Amino acid sequence: MQKSTMRNTLTLLICNLVLFSSFGQEEETTPYTWQSKFEQIDNLLPTPNVYRSGDGSPGPSYWQQRADYDIQVSLNDDLQKISGSEDITYHNESPHQLSYIWLQLDQNIREKGSDKFLTKNLDFTHLDSVSTLGVVFNTQLTSTEGGMHITKATDNKGKALQCTVVKTMMRIDLEEPLEPGDKFKFHIEWWYNLNDRMEEHGRSGYEYFPEDGNFLYTIAQFYPRLAVYDDFNGWQHKQFLGSGEFALTFGDFDVEITVPSDHIVAATGELQNAKKALPRRHYDKMQVAKSSFDKPIIIISEEDAIQNEKSRATSTKKWVYHAENVRDFAFASSRKFIWDAQAVKLNDKEVLAMSFYPKEGNPLWEKESTKAIVHTLKTYSKHTIDYPYPVANSIHAASIGMEYPMICFNLGRPAPDGTYSDGTKYSMIGVIIHEVGHNFFPMIVNSDERQWAWMDEGINSFLEYLTKEEHYDNFPHDRGPAHLVVKYMKGQKQYIRPMMTNPEQVMQLGYNAYSKPASALNILREVVLGPELFDKAFKTYAERWAFKHPKPGDFFRTMEDASGIDLDWYWRGWFYSVDYVDISIDTVVHYDFLPNNLAPDYYVSSIDSTVAIASKKIKVVNTPDHYYGEFRERLNYKEVFNKMDSQHYYQMNFSNIGGLVMPIVMRITFDDGSTTSLTVPAEVWRYHEDSCRKIFSFDQPIKLVEIDPGLKTADADTENNVFPRQETKSEFEQMKEQKHD
Repeated sequence: MQKSTMRNTLTLLICNLVLFSSFGQEEETTPYTWQSKFEQIDNLLPTPNVYRSGDGSPGPSYWQQRADYDIQVSLNDDLQKISGSEDITYHNESPHQLSYIWLQLDQNIREKGSDKFLTKNLDFTHLDSVSTLGVVFNTQLTSTEGGMHITKATDNKGKALQCTVVKTMMRIDLEEPLEPGDKFKFHIEWWYNLNDRMEEHGRSGYEYFPEDGNFLYTIAQFYPRLAVYDDFNGWQHKQFLGSGEFALTFGDFDVEITVPSDHIVAATGELQNAKKALPRRHYDKMQVAKSSFDKPIIIISEEDAIQNEKSRATSTKKWVYHAENVRDFAFASSRKFIWDAQAVKLNDKEVLAMSFYPKEGNPLWEKESTKAIVHTLKTYSKHTIDYPYPVANSIHAASIGMEYPMICFNLGRPAPDGTYSDGTKYSMIGVIIHEVGHNFFPMIVNSDERQWAWMDEGINSFLEYLTKEEHYDNFPHDRGPAHLVVKYMKGQKQYIRPMMTNPEQVMQLGYNAYSKPASALNILREVVLGPELFDKAFKTYAERWAFKHPKPGDFFRTMEDASGIDLDWYWRGWFYSVDYVDISIDTVVHYDFLPNNLAPDYYVSSIDSTVAIASKKIKVVNTPDHYYGEFRERLNYKEVFNKMDSQHYYQMNFSNIGGLVMPIVMRITFDDGSTTSLTVPAEVWRYHEDSCRKIFSFDQPIKLVEIDPGLKTADADTENNVFPRQETKSEFEQMKEQKHD
C-alpha cells in the first residue's frame, strides 16, 4: 500500500513539475488566437435522423431509388456514331411524391459552347507558340458535332413525354405524380457522334490507328441515365463540367450491343450469348480460363488479332450482356483485341479477370494487366467486402484511366518496337490497380462523385497504395506515403482548397482529390489509429455502405464509431482546412534535480538552448502543507528524491508552425547509441494549438531527438525536426533526401 501511494504521489509531483515549468516563461511576441481545432464537427455535418444514424450507419428508414434498363445500342464503325434505344423502369422507393424525374445527358458537354468551355479559364498571352493539339482541345476546333440528340421519349403506352433539356441534364415531367412505392416505365431513343479522343480527350470515344486503318472504341456515358434522388440532396442535378464525375443509382441492365461481326466486345456484366458471339475455339478457351487460378489463358492471341484487323466485315453481330445491381454500364469494341483471362478465388466466390488490348499494348499488357487485376481484387476484398461481380475487365486505350462497373480503360503503351521503360510499366500497373479498384469506390460503395471527389478518388488511391505495397517490391509510389503530399500542402494557399470542396472548384484536383486524402488515410492508419483499429473501422464502413449512397458524415462517423477514437480534430484539420504539418522541436532542457541542502536556489546552464541540450538545476523540497488539502499523510522529500535520482528528466518545447495539429512522433537516441520511439497524442495541443511543453524521463542521458523520423506525418520542414540543431546530417535527413530523390 505504501509503495503504491509513493508511485501515485511521485506521478503527481511530476505533473506539478510540468505545470510549474510553464510559469515564468517569456511572454509570446505575437498574440495567440485559439482556433478551436479540437472542437467537434457536429455543426459541419448533417443532423442524424431516421435515414442516417449518428454512428454512421444507414438509419432504420434509409431508402434509395432504383432504375432498371433494357438497352439496344448500335456502333457504326464507318461514321463513328452511336445510336440506341432504352426502356427504363424507375422505382420510387422514397417517401415522397415525384412530379418529375431528372436524367443525365453527359454527352452534351461536347456541344459547341457548352458550359465546360464557356467557363474554362485560358491565357495564351505568356506563350510564344501553341501546339495544334492545344488549339483544337482548348477552342473546340473539331469537325465532330458533339452532343446527344433525343429523337423520341414516350411512356409505356407510347404517349410522348414532356422533356426539357437543361444543358447536361434533362427533366421529364410526369402526367401523374409518381407515388411512393410505384414505378414509372418509359422509352427513349437517341444518337450522337463519337469523339476522337486524341483531339477532344474525354472519358470515352475512339482511338484511330492509321497504320492498319482500324478503330478502338471505349464507350461510356452513351445513354440517358437517371440522376440520383436521395434523402440528402433531393435530385443531384449539378451540371457536368468535366471534373465532378457522376452520381448514379443502382439497377439491373440488359444490353444488346450491335457491332461489326469481326469486332470483339467487352462490357459491364456477363456475356449471355457467348456461344453465338464467339468462334468455338475462343469459346472453349474462355471456359478453360474460368478454372485457371494460377495464370492467364490466352483466348484471342496476338496472331489472331493481327489477322483479324487486316479485313473489315460488312455484316453485324449482337453481343448480349446482363448485369445486376450496378450503377452504370460501359463497353469496348474493336477488331484489334487480344484477349486473356484468369480466374480469381475470393472465399466462396469465383471471378474472371480479363484483359483486352491491341497489339500496340504488347508485350507489356500480356505480362502485367491481368496479374494486376487479380492483385487488386484480392487486396481490396480483404479490406472491404468480397468483390461481388462475376467479371473484372481491363481495356487498353491510349492516355486514359477511367472506370465503370466491371470494366475500365487504361493507359500504358510500349514504344513501336515493343520496348518499354520502368516508368511506362509502373504507370500502367498503377492505373490498372486504381481503375479496377474503383469497382469498390464508387461502383459498390456508391458515393456522390459530382460533389465529393475524395470519397472515391482519395479512398481508392489509398487502397491502390496498399495493393502495390502488398504485391510489388519497391514500387515507385506517386501517392499514398505521407512525404509525397508535402510539396502540395506547404504551397501557396491561393492555389489550395480544402478536401471538402466541390471538384469543379478545386485548382489542383490530382493533389486535392487523390494524393492528399490518400496520404491522410495512410497517416490515420499508420500513425493515429494503428492498422488493427483502422482496418476494422474501414471495413465496417465498406460493409455498412456497400450498394448504398454514403456521404462524408457517414464515413467520418463510422470511422469513429468502429474505432472508439474521437477523430473530429483529424477530419477538421485534414479535410476542412488548408493547414499543413510542420512541428518544430525548439528546445531540450535537462533537469538536474538535487536535494534541498545541495541545490542552488536557481541555475540555468549558459549553453545556447536553441542549438544544444541545456541543463537546469532544481532543488527538491518538502511540499507545503496547503497542497495536501484534507489528507493527513505526508511525503518525505528524500524518498521522492531517491526515486527520481536514477532517472534523467528532459523538458522539450514544441511549436506547431504549420497549423495542422498532429501526434508528435519521436525517436530518441541515447548517449550509448541505443534508441527508443514514442508518440505523443495530438491532444497535447488541445490547450495551446501552436505550442506545447512536455517533460520526459529516461534511464540514461539523451544525445539526439528526432520528430517524424520515418517521414510518416507529412511534416513540411524536416530541418526543425532534429535537436540539437548543430548535429551533422542524421540518418533521418539522409532518408529524407533519398525519398525525395
